Amino acid sequence: MTHSATFLLDCLHRAGLRDVVTVEPVSGGLAALAGIATRRDAPPVFVKAFADPPDDDVFTAEAEGLTALRELGGVATPDVIRADRELLVLSVLRPRPSSADFWEQFAHTLARLHLSTVHQRFGWHRDNWLGRRRQSNTWSADGFAFFAEHRLLRWLGEPRVEAALDAGDRAALERLCHRLPELLPDRPPCLTHGDLWTQNLLATPDGRPALIDPAVSYMWAEVDLAHVWSTVPPPEAQRFFARYAELTSLGAGWPARMPIVQLRQHLAVLAQFDDDWGAADHIRATLAPFRTAG
Repeated sequence: MTHSATFLLDCLHRAGLRDVVTVEPVSGGLAALAGIATRRDAPPVFVKAFADPPDDDVFTAEAEGLTALRELGGVATPDVIRADRELLVLSVLRPRPSSADFWEQFAHTLARLHLSTVHQRFGWHRDNWLGRRRQSNTWSADGFAFFAEHRLLRWLGEPRVEAALDAGDRAALERLCHRLPELLPDRPPCLTHGDLWTQNLLATPDGRPALIDPAVSYMWAEVDLAHVWSTVPPPEAQRFFARYAELTSLGAGWPARMPIVQLRQHLAVLAQFDDDWGAADHIRATLAPFRTAG
């Protein structure tokens, strides 16, 4: 058994799940250790844990986000079996099918989430987590100010970001933030998943789209759309974008906005991982037009 499997098995036994016999590690997540646990007397479960938890409320905040997506937005999510400081235990979902029909169904799911949860303010009633970094969700009536302060500029103090971006890049980001009302439409906040890269889209046992690993807040719907758009969706996902745009009356110019909206996620990746998967290059390319005042 690998070190991560042994660690997860020990966490489960300490939590009282004594009927777990083996844990098979799974890949895909970037911040925590994860695996599928086989039990003697019950169905298998998904388990996630940190070797060194960044704080006490990481998994309780994630579990609350799953509940909010399900109860407020009608999105399928795994059942939460246990959430505490040490670990998160969930029911097991299926890998998503490789079909255009599935992605079209997901377009309806995501559109329903966004259209049915319009809110008066941006933020959330508590902070939560994006990977290993706390996500500030202080309430605000101004989406542009909220996005600038809590989703973009907050990353500038992170050591990896400071090392990767020069003074011109940082000044360009500040100029971009100042011009957000010119660059993005003034849209209302709605409940967003907040970390919607394609690895967080799975399927229920009966094949419906299901979401995991949220960092929820009331924010612009395009935060979720940009994440799917920017993380190399498979070819069969093209129907998703067309149908989502149709269902939400998105308009023709939305693809041009995606690099700006996705800056938040690229900055988060750059801040947390030695391998940034090209995030620094994407950030510099998006900031290039703002490197000079004007």
